Amino acid sequence: MQISDSIIRLAEQAKTALAPHFARIDRIAFANTAKVLDAFREHRVAANNFDSTSGYGYDDKGREVLDRIWADVMGAEAALVRQQIVSGTHALTVGLFGLLRPGDVMLSVAGKPYDTLEEVIGITGTPGDGSLRDFGVGYDTVELTPEGSFDWAGIEAKMRQYAGHLKMVFVQRSKGYLNRRTLSVEEIGGLVAFVRAHSPDSFVVVDNCYGEFTEEREPCAVGADLVIGSLIKNPGGGMAETGGYLAGSRRAVELASYRLTSPGTGAEVGATMGQNKPMYKGLFYAPHTVAQALKTAHLAAYIFDALGFRVEPAWNEPRYDIIQTVITGSAEGLCAFCRGIQSASPVDSHVTPEPWAMPGYADQVIMAAGAFVQGSSIEMSADGPLRPPYTAFFQGGLTYESGKLGILAAADAMLRAQKK
Repeated sequence: MQISDSIIRLAEQAKTALAPHFARIDRIAFANTAKVLDAFREHRVAANNFDSTSGYGYDDKGREVLDRIWADVMGAEAALVRQQIVSGTHALTVGLFGLLRPGDVMLSVAGKPYDTLEEVIGITGTPGDGSLRDFGVGYDTVELTPEGSFDWAGIEAKMRQYAGHLKMVFVQRSKGYLNRRTLSVEEIGGLVAFVRAHSPDSFVVVDNCYGEFTEEREPCAVGADLVIGSLIKNPGGGMAETGGYLAGSRRAVELASYRLTSPGTGAEVGATMGQNKPMYKGLFYAPHTVAQALKTAHLAAYIFDALGFRVEPAWNEPRYDIIQTVITGSAEGLCAFCRGIQSASPVDSHVTPEPWAMPGYADQVIMAAGAFVQGSSIEMSADGPLRPPYTAFFQGGLTYESGKLGILAAADAMLRAQKK
């Protein structure tokens, strides 16, 4: 792998500047590792928890213990952790359909949710395909303020408008494909308190994708009713091969479990088919692996800021998810960034990413993902929709060393593209 001398010098300069931020990341990783280890010890994890079940999966002790461990780690009353959940969007769909009923209203208070939820909600898509809208569930949104904070007056106005029908206040913690800041657990705690004061019968539901273990607390710890995510992102630690989770209040998790399987069976069924061990192992690794990804994101921000690109968050800002955005300014720049990341990947490094019409997305998307697990975004990956301002969304890195190589390759590829 050939990297220009100027890029290598930038990486060397970054070491001193990033040292205090890396120290903070290490402190958070240590605290979260202690929390995970305490939960493993409390629930007496043993080798037989990794045993496989088939068929209905009745009395799968490994599955039941894993649910309890997850609840403890997340600061929740209950959790549902299943390899039958195929993606973050699927996990969110389970949660939304589990809690919402005809005549209810869902209010998204951090702007429009992630692109793949639009058809689930019924914002886009074909009527009759089974969206929430098809089942008589209403939807509305409140944008964040220009500073990236909750619009309290706007939220309160919507609460009055939908009084008696507002079943869910939904917040996407991470930026998704939007150029906005990510929300902290403390900010989400403020939202929970606000909802309890003004609409106490509403569920507060958090899309926690990309945010797990970036802080010492999760949104359940500040009162969120249901927190949802994917195991091929942060909490799978690069070890889980598939799956998702929902954690929160006992009733909210119970309702979600009825949507995943069926009313009456809920969380009592679901064969694990040999997937318990990678899910346990992934959770154990997750705090450390997330720390590697956070360090890689800080480095990316430092290097691309030095090269004159707009980045969010800045290299010296605290982080509440693993996503780093780089505004490339052109389709060519976005494609060059992703191709650089792909070239430094351990899998399919010889492949050249091209934009394509990916299911669930309104615009063509280019993705770089040379991962051991298809679609894993705790592994080093980058993607972005081909629409102005042509933002590259970078995330992951199982090790800081491999993530650093990916960032250097992406920077080098963009510089070479500019010279053409």
